[in-house]
Amino acid sequence: MKAREEGKPAPTAEGASLPPTAATAKVEKEGQRPTQPVYQIQNRGMAAAAANAGAVVGQAKLMPPQKMKHSIKLVDEYMNWCDSAIEFLLDQTDVLVVGIIGLQGTGKSTMMSLLSANSPDDDQRSYVFRMQSQEVRERAGNQTSGIDFFISQERIIFLDTQPILSPAILDHLINNDRKLPPEYNLPHTYVEMQSLQIAAFLFTVCHVVVVVQDWFTDFNLYRFLQTAEMLKPSTPSPSHESSGSSGGDEGIEYYPHIVFLQNKAKREDFCPRTLKQMNLVVDKLMLHSRLRYKGTISMLDCNIFPGLPYDFLESEVNLFLIPTMESDTDETISRAGSGGNPAFPVLPAYKGHPSFHTMISKLRSQIMSMSRPQLSHTILTEKNWFHYAARIWDGVKKSSALSEYSRLLG
Repeated sequence: MKAREEGKPAPTAEGASLPPTAATAKVEKEGQRPTQPVYQIQNRGMAAAAANAGAVVGQAKLMPPQKMKHSIKLVDEYMNWCDSAIEFLLDQTDVLVVGIIGLQGTGKSTMMSLLSANSPDDDQRSYVFRMQSQEVRERAGNQTSGIDFFISQERIIFLDTQPILSPAILDHLINNDRKLPPEYNLPHTYVEMQSLQIAAFLFTVCHVVVVVQDWFTDFNLYRFLQTAEMLKPSTPSPSHESSGSSGGDEGIEYYPHIVFLQNKAKREDFCPRTLKQMNLVVDKLMLHSRLRYKGTISMLDCNIFPGLPYDFLESEVNLFLIPTMESDTDETISRAGSGGNPAFPVLPAYKGHPSFHTMISKLRSQIMSMSRPQLSHTILTEKNWFHYAARIWDGVKKSSALSEYSRLLG
């Protein structure tokens, strides 16, 4: 028999495997790769994910968070909680929650898309929050139902809501013979209570709540905000983690920052005198509110009024103006069609205010730089916030204060 050459491995049968000691000796003898320490990051599901991806056992990779491309449901049209958003959340505490409310057709979904992930130059069909289609707009319907959820790459949670006190939802309830919950007798009572539940929920789980209006101003909207503030659930105390229903929990109550966004503002709205009057009106209407409606958003800090001193507004509130969303080409065509003959046709048309792109950019930077106070008595991670919000929503639906108010409405 011929002797086996030194260093040449013996042939093995197909499907056979070396014993563990032999395999270890073989790796050390070949010396292809020195032994190095392996650092692992402990995380639930990491081993299963690595095995599915075909990664080497014991080597864990830092994967970027899953990027959302469109919004998903947090609360559906039947006011039921949805659990699909938990898949996009992480175990980190640096998170900002921004919610939005407003009447029907004021541009809530458009504003939230531009604040979160889209640019005014993008195709509106690619917005993360779905806008009103032409068909829905023609029949005076509402696009958003319930509460939509989206989290950006900057770890900012955006909550878009259905319109408050919506006539389209009321019309749908009446004409489609949709059955009401047993605790409601009239459809208009159910619509109002839905709106109050959503507003009270946002006042409890959001750092910033944006109130959108497209004309100045509806006094019923401020009355609605005060009612939602009155019916807001109490902040659960650390010793009593209840369902978040209203009660006499001791401790400091949490109130969010509230921003009044004047959408589709006209040229005369940007006049300093008009801006001052608008601030005075909002300040008087919110005088007895505990919501943080001052000291967060400033039009003077945007450098769009270069000649005004910082003390021009005696009581500046969180009021921000956004002009109508239209391009320079459309405005030039409309001016030419109306018989206008500009003296300098090469220069852009005079608007009297900064462009829509500029104002959106300034608003976005101010909202992202807002303070992030603790929503509860304990520091919440993104996933903990989701469970906290689910508990608050369940408490809002079972709130005795809201039930009593609904009974008084008849």
